[in-house]
Amino acid sequence: MNDIGRRDFLVRTGLALGTAVLAGAYSRAIADQPPSRYRFTNWEHFRAQFPLSPQLIHLAGFFLASHPTPVREAIERHRAGLDADPIGYWYQHEEKQEAKVLQAAADYLGVEPIDIALTDSTTMGLGLLYGGLALRTGQEILTTTHDHYSTETALRLRAERTGVSLRQIPLYRSIKTVSRDELVDSLQKSITPATRIVAVTWVHSSTGLKLPIHEMALAIRSINRSRDEQNQIIFCVDGVHALGVEDFRLSELGCDFLVAGTHKWMFGPRGTGLVWGNPQAWPVAQPIIPTFNTQAFDQWLKNGSTHGLPQPTYMTPGGFHSFEHRWALDEAFNLHQAIGKAQVTQRIYELNQQLKQGLAAMPHVTLHTPVSQDLSAGIVCFEVAGMTPRQIVEKLRQRKIVGSVTPYATQYARLAPSLLNSPREIENTLREIRNFHSS
Repeated sequence: MNDIGRRDFLVRTGLALGTAVLAGAYSRAIADQPPSRYRFTNWEHFRAQFPLSPQLIHLAGFFLASHPTPVREAIERHRAGLDADPIGYWYQHEEKQEAKVLQAAADYLGVEPIDIALTDSTTMGLGLLYGGLALRTGQEILTTTHDHYSTETALRLRAERTGVSLRQIPLYRSIKTVSRDELVDSLQKSITPATRIVAVTWVHSSTGLKLPIHEMALAIRSINRSRDEQNQIIFCVDGVHALGVEDFRLSELGCDFLVAGTHKWMFGPRGTGLVWGNPQAWPVAQPIIPTFNTQAFDQWLKNGSTHGLPQPTYMTPGGFHSFEHRWALDEAFNLHQAIGKAQVTQRIYELNQQLKQGLAAMPHVTLHTPVSQDLSAGIVCFEVAGMTPRQIVEKLRQRKIVGSVTPYATQYARLAPSLLNSPREIENTLREIRNFHSS
């Protein structure tokens, strides 16, 4: 910490009068409450951690998380402290609580905390990463025709500002015949000497298809061996529908950047997310929003510059956030760790296999998600003969089953079995869809 550190500066300018004066007994009591320590016993007990309506079968939990008990209690603890003494509580907790969140995320992902930036959502993360890409004339961004609006728009805006080309490719001919080899081969053959950025989505929310990210990373690494550093391909992944589903360590996955919201499958506080980058790749991402990182802020106070710190230091946007939500994010990672990543993946796979196999056996249903878990994760997309996707979802809702419609030009009904569900709920859902044929 510099002689004129950030907190020192706040005190000297009268913006903070010191914790001893500002933090009253109530605020201290709130702050001193211990965090939740969840212990997994069984899936019924886990489901009871969520205040979800028991009258509904929740098969759209990936959309926006219901806060489980440990997360909800942490939010309320921080909210009470901020409400009682905003500046005192912030002064006491901002730096150490953000460090706890980064460490919990790093432990879960198998990386270093310094290589993670915190955001408010997947879209914000994509905007920060793609909006600041350092690209040269003649280089191109390669992406696919299967990506979400947020990826496509963030990349298009960057291409327009820099003058580089943006090229979209299909990765497969038919979802019915798609294979891991086809996906990797399609990507590899589409890379040209001009390709600098490859941007894909790990699990497609349009079909539920899961890309073989590790194999794609190996193919890109092979190409990079013959390239100089300034032209090596940077592999970027939207991982929002893999985080909290797949059992992986980023240090072994092979991509250069991973962007994800943590308020979906991870059950993190609403309005939270992250960007991870490997240390070699971070220099290609230029910050576009000033950070409030302590080191950067202190350096600015001392000499008016923020240069010279590790690149990830600058990538968490500054400004005031919903701190009670951001500071509770460590509880979501701890919750998953308490269950065990492998057990989480197995449970989600089992429920999805049950749903996919049941749908595939119905003559009036067309399944648009690969049955194999090698090519799918937690999202299942399908059609019912004679019904629009919206009609399917509305009819399921009438029967207390919550689904969604894919937000793409080609639309399907979409269900996503998760840790919130049981085999009985999946069977009840299948029974209702079987009855669509005769109703």
